[in-house]
Amino acid sequence: MPDRQAAWELLCKYTQSDSLRRHALGVETAMQAMATKYDADPELWGLTGLLHDFDYEKYPTAEEHPYKGVTILQELGYPKEILDAIMGHAAYTGVVRESLMAKALFAVDELVGFIFAVTYVRPSKAVNEVTPKSIRKKLKQKSFAASVNRDDIDKGIQELEVDATEHFQFIIDALSKNAEELGLAGVE
Repeated sequence: MPDRQAAWELLCKYTQSDSLRRHALGVETAMQAMATKYDADPELWGLTGLLHDFDYEKYPTAEEHPYKGVTILQELGYPKEILDAIMGHAAYTGVVRESLMAKALFAVDELVGFIFAVTYVRPSKAVNEVTPKSIRKKLKQKSFAASVNRDDIDKGIQELEVDATEHFQFIIDALSKNAEELGLAGVE
């Protein structure tokens, strides 16, 4: 299996947008924390999070993403477990999320994006000041971060069988530990 440096280089080759790269880093961070929580391999889960959308900028349609990316990863020797999780993170593929890693990826992907959005509108722009209550409030505002699929957030929580408030806080805490690199440490 390729290492993290190779995965990062692949991401950068296909993704020029700083915001998409930060999203990938955020999902990687959340997945590493989830792996630790579930006594799984943080490196494997982290790579899955880092690469889940690597092809999105180049292949943004539902006909291409994540299919093109998974084909590329398969050719590069990534394990089936990563490929299956990446296919399953896009509900429209119809791929059933069977592994805990696949369920975790689905449960964190949209939520990470949403937490980034909530952080950006806070005066401090600091993720450590985001609360589950503020996430719930913003989730009810359909016009806020309208591209975030709220149904996927709900379904991910249900599939993972976790309490929503605890899950929100867990992901906030994970992102807070890497806030500087993610651009979520706030303004002074």
